[in-house]
Amino acid sequence: MLLGRTANGLYWMGRYIERAENMARLVDAGLRLALTRTEAASDEWASVVLSAGAKYAFDARHPEYTAETVGDFLLRDPGNPSSVLSCIEMGRANARMVRTALTRDTWESINETWMLLKKLLAPEIDQRELPSILDKIKRQTALIRGAFHGTMLRNEIFDFAQLGIYVERADNTARILDVKYYVLLPSISWVGSSLDNYQWESILRSVSAHRSYSWVYEGDYKPRNIADFLILNRRMPRSLAFCYRMIAESLELLADDYGERHTCHDTLDEIRAKLQPNTIDRIFEDGLHEYLTEFIRCNNRLGDEVAADYRFF
Repeated sequence: MLLGRTANGLYWMGRYIERAENMARLVDAGLRLALTRTEAASDEWASVVLSAGAKYAFDARHPEYTAETVGDFLLRDPGNPSSVLSCIEMGRANARMVRTALTRDTWESINETWMLLKKLLAPEIDQRELPSILDKIKRQTALIRGAFHGTMLRNEIFDFAQLGIYVERADNTARILDVKYYVLLPSISWVGSSLDNYQWESILRSVSAHRSYSWVYEGDYKPRNIADFLILNRRMPRSLAFCYRMIAESLELLADDYGERHTCHDTLDEIRAKLQPNTIDRIFEDGLHEYLTEFIRCNNRLGDEVAADYRFF
């Protein structure tokens, strides 16, 4: 049985590295939309900060929403605990704490990413270099993921790290869908109307789902289809249903390993019951915002229960 301190380190290693990639993807999505809609660029950058859950912290430090201020805040500001630089620092610190539980390939990919991004994000960002910087961040986090999935034994060590990854990813997708959807549809009377493709693409690009969505729906950008794809599609790797498929796999394996189920397993069943296929119409009838708000609350509760049930503290 793993020590709670080790399980905690693995869980938060997974969460912080996933969060670093998510921040880069958020900035990338904001950049793409701001470039195509210059008259509303500040609104788009404001929605990026809101999606990141950092509005109050940002407003305390910056007077306006621009590519420069948002990019600096979400990528390299050490005072922002969710910036890419802060997340990589914390991810690496947790990985170092559990170094003996990781394969050499996994540890080296994390350490090399930390060294590269510290150097990359040390100077003030030249906006002309922002796209290439975002690509490097995404590439480095992908290398960590590849090393982790390609070399780690599928035991409890893997499961606790995987729980962190997918709890974080589910939270990110839900927040992006909620914030972006209501930024793009400020009036309830607009729901179901035809909006510019660039707007809907921004939601999909935020979670790297643009290409895969076009394969499934042939580029037909409709609110219902996008919500269905990002909430209920079990094969889309950043959808809520896929995340909980992975979370369920790890929690069930931990239940087998430890010979008992906990409160978090009951919460898991409750959340999965709300992610069944063919429920998108009911979600829209009850209110997408209400559904996502409740999901985020339950997802946070699950994370807290995993920590308590497996004695992280």
